[in-house]
Amino acid sequence: MRSAIPVAVLLAVGLTAIPLRAAPPDDTPDQQTIDALTAKASQAQPREQCFLYAEIMRDMTELSLRQYAAGNVAKASDLLKQIQALSHKIHLSVAQNDKRLKNAEIMLSRTAFRLTELLHSSDYEDQPLIRQTIADVNQAQDAALMDVFNK
Repeated sequence: MRSAIPVAVLLAVGLTAIPLRAAPPDDTPDQQTIDALTAKASQAQPREQCFLYAEIMRDMTELSLRQYAAGNVAKASDLLKQIQALSHKIHLSVAQNDKRLKNAEIMLSRTAFRLTELLHSSDYEDQPLIRQTIADVNQAQDAALMDVFNK
């Protein structure tokens, strides 16, 4: 009986202390972040562009997921088309000796995974665009991976 009281007190204190923790910061990207990163990538040296494009694609994917969840399918589709265009830029920049190519390849892999999650939660009429975007991201990832192993 004596051990039940301290356990109950510890449980009560533990349950009241949990709400006192601060919520994690909301670091989801917005359009201004993407625009700033795009400007940085356009002015960056060719060695850094592949990684910066991969960062932009990651941020666009997260924003697209948020837009789709909010019901703004047109904005989400526009972001997916921009991701496709960036994947083609990655193909062109991979051969320019990127200094963070492995990091870019990992980021592209995670981006493809997040797009696959979007595919599973999307409506049927939106799936062809998402599938094409996933294919483009996978091709960019494959190109980056092949360049990593060729070095």
